Amino acid sequence: QVQLVESGGGLVQAGGSLRLSCAASGRTFGSGYMGWFRQAPGKEREFVGYIIGSLGTTYYTDSVKGRFTISRDNAKNTVYLQMNSLKPEDTAVYYCTAGRSGPYSVANNWNYWGQGTQVTVAS
Repeated sequence: QVQLVESGGGLVQAGGSLRLSCAASGRTFGSGYMGWFRQAPGKEREFVGYIIGSLGTTYYTDSVKGRFTISRDNAKNTVYLQMNSLKPEDTAVYYCTAGRSGPYSVANNWNYWGQGTQVTVAS
C-alpha cells in the first residue's frame, strides 16, 4: 500500500520560509513524477509543481516560480518543497502527490495523495 506523508507545515509571517517534506512508503518512485498541489478554502485544488527524472527536472506554476523549489532525495524516497518569500495568498493545505497518468495540472490525473499539511501565511 502506497503512503505519502507530508510534514513541515505551520504558521509563518509574510516573507518567511517553510520547507515541506513528503515521505513515500510502499513503493519506490525513483525518478518518476512527484508533485505538489495546494487547496485554499473554497477553491479548487491547484497545481504547484512537479519533479521528474534522474536530473531532478522541475516545473512550477507561474505564481510560485522563483520562490518555491522542489527537490528529492531518492535514498530516502522523499520529496521536498522549499517555499521562500511566502505571501498570504500562499495560505492553503499543501498535498504531495505521485503517479501521474495524464496532464500534470489536473489533480485527477495523479494516483497517490498524502493527507495534506496546512500552511498559513500571516500578513
